[in-house]
Amino acid sequence: MVNEFYKEMTGKESVIRQFFDFARGRAAELGPDSVFNFSIGNPSVPAPESFKQALLDIVENGDPVKLHGYSPTLGQDSTKKCIADSLNRRFGMNYEAKHIFPTSGAAGALAHAIRCVVKDGDTVLTFAPYFPEYNPYVNGTGASLKVVPADYDTFQINFEEFEKMLDENVAAVLINSPNNPSGIVYTTETIEKLAAILTAKQDEYGHEIFLITDEPYREIVFSGVDAPFPSKFYDNSICCYSFSKSISLPGERIGYMAVNPAAKDADLLVPMAGQVSRFTGHNCPTALMQFAIERVIDETSDLSIYEKNAELLYNELTRIGYKIVKPMGTFYMMPRVPDKNSSSDGLRDANEWCWKAAKELGLITVPGDSFQCPGHFRISYCVPTEMIEKSIPLFEKAFEF
Repeated sequence: MVNEFYKEMTGKESVIRQFFDFARGRAAELGPDSVFNFSIGNPSVPAPESFKQALLDIVENGDPVKLHGYSPTLGQDSTKKCIADSLNRRFGMNYEAKHIFPTSGAAGALAHAIRCVVKDGDTVLTFAPYFPEYNPYVNGTGASLKVVPADYDTFQINFEEFEKMLDENVAAVLINSPNNPSGIVYTTETIEKLAAILTAKQDEYGHEIFLITDEPYREIVFSGVDAPFPSKFYDNSICCYSFSKSISLPGERIGYMAVNPAAKDADLLVPMAGQVSRFTGHNCPTALMQFAIERVIDETSDLSIYEKNAELLYNELTRIGYKIVKPMGTFYMMPRVPDKNSSSDGLRDANEWCWKAAKELGLITVPGDSFQCPGHFRISYCVPTEMIEKSIPLFEKAFEF
């Protein structure tokens, strides 16, 4: 008999994928010029040329036995040291190689980090708007994910609601900054306040509350934005990172989990992650990707296009009349659905509006409900600037729906 839990999940397709698949179908039927697809966050700039050269050099000149042999369960020592040194150099930390666990992207890092610090019956808190895949990451561990309602005015942490929900069952708090889907970056003031609350509650409840930070957009921060490194402010923290966005490598599935050296049981958490891998079938990233990352550890793709696109979209959409919390990084923003015919709470049905825009105009965005941000929609603007320019008249039409 098949597993009923996973069978049921097959009927719960991601809303993002629903709109992405609709866009593909429309493009196949009516032509690519009929679609303005802002549904999915796939980087639109190439990886650095230095990354390509690193791959070629490693393959052509590296030791083939070492390159194609089994990687150690806890990752290549040289890669781990390289990552630790980079974090220390950039953020004033004191990581060692033993605190770094290479993973298959940020998703792999999160899956391991959560399993290392929660057990059946625990609660993990996160903040709306949030990435909906956090649900399987957390709920698959036997813990439960609870979502703190959004502060729609700023998309910073809603501390009033957070403190109501922070009880003795909370084992971890999961944050994503820079944030998908809002494009907001938590400020130093926000992180300091969060750290102070968690420290006080640890003392009150008599157990650790881990802060798990999901940071794949760390390098995509716009000019003048205050973007603190959260682990600098709170000892019991685990940073989860991916090179997917910074170096445009989503298909290579390479990232890491970094345990704060000051955390409780810091020296045990990476070996524990190795044991988690035995249950999940995760056998660390390929040796090739680990060695290649060493060569470009502090480099990025040319990320400037995302800030250019953000400015263009924000200026044009606010001119039209859309209400938007201005993005501070990433390649997402989350405008409010035009409030004509809104409900009593002032929030209009985003699903209805997004599908109408998709079907009538070929304007593909994602409703905010799955991010627990009703009445809003996400725009993923990692697209050619020309496409944004051509889409503005469609956003004007959609505003009148």
